[in-house]
Amino acid sequence: MRMKIPALAALVLSFAASGLVQAQPASPARAYGVSATFNVGGEGGWDYLTVDPQNKLLFVPRSTHTLVLDAASGKTVADIPGQTRNHGVAIVPAAGRGFISDGDDGSVVIFDLKTYQVLGKIKAQADADGIIYDPASNKVLLVSGDGGALIPISPDVDAKSGAADPSIDLGGKPEFLVADGEGRAYINLEDKALVAVVDTKAMKVIDRWSTAPGASPVGMAMDREHRRLFIGCRKPQKLIVMSADDGKVLADLPIGPGVDATQFDGDAFASCRDGTLAVARETSPGKFEIVQTVKTRAGARTMGIDPSTHTIYLPTAEFAPPAAGGSRPAPVPNSFMVVVVGPAAAN
Repeated sequence: MRMKIPALAALVLSFAASGLVQAQPASPARAYGVSATFNVGGEGGWDYLTVDPQNKLLFVPRSTHTLVLDAASGKTVADIPGQTRNHGVAIVPAAGRGFISDGDDGSVVIFDLKTYQVLGKIKAQADADGIIYDPASNKVLLVSGDGGALIPISPDVDAKSGAADPSIDLGGKPEFLVADGEGRAYINLEDKALVAVVDTKAMKVIDRWSTAPGASPVGMAMDREHRRLFIGCRKPQKLIVMSADDGKVLADLPIGPGVDATQFDGDAFASCRDGTLAVARETSPGKFEIVQTVKTRAGARTMGIDPSTHTIYLPTAEFAPPAAGGSRPAPVPNSFMVVVVGPAAAN
């Protein structure tokens, strides 16, 4: 006999009241662990790693050259020469170009995203460091640490004879930056314990916010949907959660020593020199906690993330024992690697 819809609904409600029908559990939160290590080798240091999620590529500065790696295997796809001490890579697919910041040369190297051929370079300022693309202004944004400046560059600039736009004085030594995609950029001023807020359409500083109780801010990431900044601070060792609307500090969370990068992908991450990756999460409205600390490898202080797979890539190397006098351990030649951290459902 076919049961009418009202009777069926009444039956379901009866079962629910008796406990025979249970609500479906919420989706489990992500847990993270090392899923692979790419043994890349080769010469040179490393700094910011940039992920191209569409083409599954990793752009890895190696001091005098920039490696392009396959994100699935770690195999080298290309090697872009012609730098002296590079730091970061910004890619602009719509322009078909990539941009590499070169600190010692005080320039930005421009290359073709399809052929990886160097197209030319644009003069910037000494200590050219963090670099991103801001879609709101359609500018590549570069910070100069020694120059204390933000330098905008048009993606379609003439790579051989063109020039950067006029620089913006930030009032401190910048380290890294993010853009909200709506016309604001947020830039860590490491020596001032401040975040400079820049209107990227007018290209001027409109505010500066304190990162206290964190100081020496270096890593910067953003939750654009909820308008929160995640700032990695070295002194003391904290991950600062800040409102991107008014600079209010919402949380300060303990992390490992030597943080250099932060990322956001539903959870926030802080990668530290001691080989720890702190995972922060909003566990209840307005409350943030470190929910996991992933053991990676010593020296894995920077990272890139693929938001389509939630995979994190951390460059590092093996290190020789520290020399007498407490100097920083030197990387073992040809030991460069990329540690891959992937998500798994929590139990």
